[in-house]
Amino acid sequence: MLSVTDDDAQPDRPEESADGLTSRYGSGPRLSPALIATLIAVPVMVIVGFITFAALRPDPTTPIDNYATGEAASADCAKLISELPQTFDGFGDKEVEGSTVRWPADGQGDALTLRCGISRPTELSPTSNLQVINPVQWFITDSVEGSGQAYVCVDHRPYVAMWIPENAGNGPITDVSAIIDRTLDRGPLDFG
Repeated sequence: MLSVTDDDAQPDRPEESADGLTSRYGSGPRLSPALIATLIAVPVMVIVGFITFAALRPDPTTPIDNYATGEAASADCAKLISELPQTFDGFGDKEVEGSTVRWPADGQGDALTLRCGISRPTELSPTSNLQVINPVQWFITDSVEGSGQAYVCVDHRPYVAMWIPENAGNGPITDVSAIIDRTLDRGPLDFG
């Protein structure tokens, strides 16, 4: 029969295990499973929130989308809209919705937008700076840094507003000016 002596005894296993675990996982405090789940869930929720916001936000609007509608001029607006080009360089095919026409940007940026039949700009005064483009007089009503400018044709009726994105250049407003002059009646400048 075998006898076990103190010399033959194996070293204490818990100490060996603790030393093995300490060298393997460190000696610091352990994180609770709830804290680990929170540290993972919060960034995931933030990312999901951004994706949801991007997917559900309304289409970008331009200043002219909020302009008040003026007198009824549907026949005149319909005549103008029918004469507008199907596309402009850097923009897609025209999309007509009532008296609003949009040419979506081919890449990044705002759509080129025209609204016919808006109200007279209240800011228009005898000292307003007007721009003559092919021979229509335009009043700049809004400028958005890095985005574009809003113009209102003030010497033809009905009033026509255009949003010209920064990347559009002068071609679209020049072409539309010629069409306005050809299709809409001239009207006096109305300073209110």
